[in-house]
Amino acid sequence: MKAIIEVARANSAVRSARQQVAATRRGETPDFRLSFESAKSLFSDLTPARVELLDTLRRVGPCSVYALAKAAERNYSNVHTDIARLEVLGLVERAEEGAVSVPYDSVEILVPLAQIA
Repeated sequence: MKAIIEVARANSAVRSARQQVAATRRGETPDFRLSFESAKSLFSDLTPARVELLDTLRRVGPCSVYALAKAAERNYSNVHTDIARLEVLGLVERAEEGAVSVPYDSVEILVPLAQIA
C-alpha cells in the first residue's frame, strides 16, 4: 500500500472516494490519500527533514523515537516533534509499546502545475 499526498483540486474528494470504493470492491487495500489545499501548506507540513525521517524509519523498521533520532543523527526533541506531526497526518503509526513505523511501501507527492487555457 502506498500513501498519495496531493494538492487538492476541485472534485478531488469525490474522485478519491470513488477510487477507494473501487479498490475495496476489487478486494484490494485502498491507498491512503492525504490532500492539502496548496503546495505551500503541503510543504510546510511535509518538510524535507520529515520526508527524510520517513525514509529512515522505513529503512530501520519499527523503533522508538529515541532509536530513530540516533539512526537519523538528529536531535531527539526535533525528531519527537516531527514524528508527532507525521502521526497526526497519518503517515506514521505508533504501536501500543510506543514503537513508531511507516505502514506504507512508498509515498507519492503530487503537485499539479497551473493549466494554460
